[in-house]
Amino acid sequence: MTQSPTTETVRVISRDELAQLPVRRYEGRVVVIGGADELDEALRDIRADRVIGLDTETRPSFRKGESHLPSLVQIATARAVYLLQLKRLDFSRALTEVLENHGLIKAGVGVADDLFKLRQMFAFQEQGFIDLGAVARRHGITQSGVRTLAARFLELRVTKGAQTSNWANPRLTPKQVVYAATDAWICRELFLCFEKRGMLAPP
Repeated sequence: MTQSPTTETVRVISRDELAQLPVRRYEGRVVVIGGADELDEALRDIRADRVIGLDTETRPSFRKGESHLPSLVQIATARAVYLLQLKRLDFSRALTEVLENHGLIKAGVGVADDLFKLRQMFAFQEQGFIDLGAVARRHGITQSGVRTLAARFLELRVTKGAQTSNWANPRLTPKQVVYAATDAWICRELFLCFEKRGMLAPP
């Protein structure tokens, strides 16, 4: 049975409240995939899981009308986070397998935009996606970005430090690696939280 959010759950979180929360970063294993062996390991891990957190990062645009395609795909399992630099290797076959796997739940925020941009790079028919922001909005929660959802449901603060850095760089900085891994990990944690609260079924 679906649990209706309480008034406390639905209320808006202020900036001051957000600032009081402890900062959390992903502290587990992160693999920046650089070759076939690491990709095979990642796919074995992903296939063995029930749900993954998925996110992308794109080089920022600073001119009107300028846009870029994703530079990075992040996939979080229960055991690790895998970072796929899309200009480093051809990941289209591996990603197609993941994105089309109907038995694997892919949890993210702003999923439609990520999929639209990825579809401009290679063809696939997505299955098994859950947009956590859309789930939150169905329950009356208007602050549905990944950071406000993390604050509301996981009681932690995620920093935006590397958000507008150049994700197209061939070598990611340590700050970029942690930022990217954290975003994918948070998506997986939010899905598990929503599932536990009975929020995934339509109210």
